Amino acid sequence: MSNRFTNQTAIVTGGAEGIGKGIAKRLASEGATVILFDKNAALLERTVDEYTGQGYKVSGHAVDISQENAVAKAVRTVGETFGQLHIMINSAGIVGPTNTKIIDYDVVEYDKVYSINLRGAFLMTKYALKVMETANYGRILHMASIAGKEGNPLMAGYSSMKAGLIGLVKGVGKEYAETGITVNGLAPAVIRTAMNENTAPEQLAYMTAKIPMKRLGTVDEVASLAAWVVSREASFTTGFIFDLSGGRATY
Repeated sequence: MSNRFTNQTAIVTGGAEGIGKGIAKRLASEGATVILFDKNAALLERTVDEYTGQGYKVSGHAVDISQENAVAKAVRTVGETFGQLHIMINSAGIVGPTNTKIIDYDVVEYDKVYSINLRGAFLMTKYALKVMETANYGRILHMASIAGKEGNPLMAGYSSMKAGLIGLVKGVGKEYAETGITVNGLAPAVIRTAMNENTAPEQLAYMTAKIPMKRLGTVDEVASLAAWVVSREASFTTGFIFDLSGGRATY
């Protein structure tokens, strides 16, 4: 499978660290030209330098995916530069407040979670599709969450936005079901990344206890499944949310 993505171009959002960074390396290691989107310009530059130093075809755009003009311009630039966009993986996301009752949940914080986790997903999907439509081929993959399926208490913003993202995947997947473009999602349980380092210990313990395997997932495990979902092999699945929960998911 080492050349699975040769001559393919992929955008990975949230690509400067965590799950996005891991997925980007997996795609690049299998031949893809990968363009990382991240709003942390300094971290993005370090990741691009790291990967190009390892011989991978990786570049970066500093993009806040909650901003429509920035997304439209960056995705259009990728399409014009490389001629086609084969893959778009949206891994950008924030957790927002944890261990917080909804009555104490600040609406400003709720809107921040919305702007990245749902609005950003909508914008990346919209503009990726505009480029993919020209070739009638593409693979779109979003990082959803088990929280979007089951609802994690004391995380109203994160749970509701990931549920919304699941709805986006299912709806748009059906819109494009008769094309060569698929739209899918992954629903991980807790994955060991920098993003959950600031999660309240009580919240993290609750979520880990719900996992039958009694451990956190790894970035490599996410990247392995993601790579198959965005490959040409995965041609008969769209509008689907793949389980990545150590046995927690029951549907």
